[in-house]
Amino acid sequence: MNQNRVIAIVVAAALAIMALGYFGYSTFAAKNSTASTDATDGDQDRSQIEQELAVPGPMGDMSLGDPKAPVRVYEYASLTCSHCAEFNKDTFPSFKKDYIDTGKVYYTLRDFPFDPIATAAYMLSHCAGKDRYFGFVDVLFSTQADWAFVETPMEALKGIARQGGFSGEAFEACMKNEEVFDHVKKTAERGAQTFGVRSTPTFFVNGEKVEGALPYAEFETILKKHMPGYVAGEEEAPSPTGETTPATPEE
Repeated sequence: MNQNRVIAIVVAAALAIMALGYFGYSTFAAKNSTASTDATDGDQDRSQIEQELAVPGPMGDMSLGDPKAPVRVYEYASLTCSHCAEFNKDTFPSFKKDYIDTGKVYYTLRDFPFDPIATAAYMLSHCAGKDRYFGFVDVLFSTQADWAFVETPMEALKGIARQGGFSGEAFEACMKNEEVFDHVKKTAERGAQTFGVRSTPTFFVNGEKVEGALPYAEFETILKKHMPGYVAGEEEAPSPTGETTPATPEE
């Protein structure tokens, strides 16, 4: 494999994505600044965003959970983003157990690499196949320091690929796969242009934009707001048995 050629390609893509991120955010912010504050208009805007978010990338989406779940969560992340790795380690396991695995949330991870090695890492995850995609992503996040921030990141990534069952030839073929590269690039471009994604991680919870790696308690508060039957201002208080019951309003 001509690694210089591969690096040149992904560098160009990363620079384009970063530029689009700024452009997309500026456009998105300007549009929102002139939007009506009427609640009905806000609901309509969110509905339009949800419809746009439902459009998959060129090779389809990578998702977990029940497609009929009442809440849809889209995450735009970079595999070399330390905050994304933090969310994956500290928040995602509980989020998955309590909401994705129980059919309450349909979760989709979208590629948004901010640098060449993150682009290559996403390409590797896609080349692993749909059944192993999230497994590769989890390994790459948990070992981020071992490959993302070293002197020879491509060699380190190649070593991880080998441990995951890739031969040297398969790894090289993946890095030259134009269909996979195009998917990663276009997914990120659309995230920037259409939704104003400018940093990672960025989430959309039923169309509501949420930025940053929130602790689980804060992230769950946002999720609950979109659950069926939610009533604004209704809080939960612990019962004597340790379970939670709705707090009664003071008279």
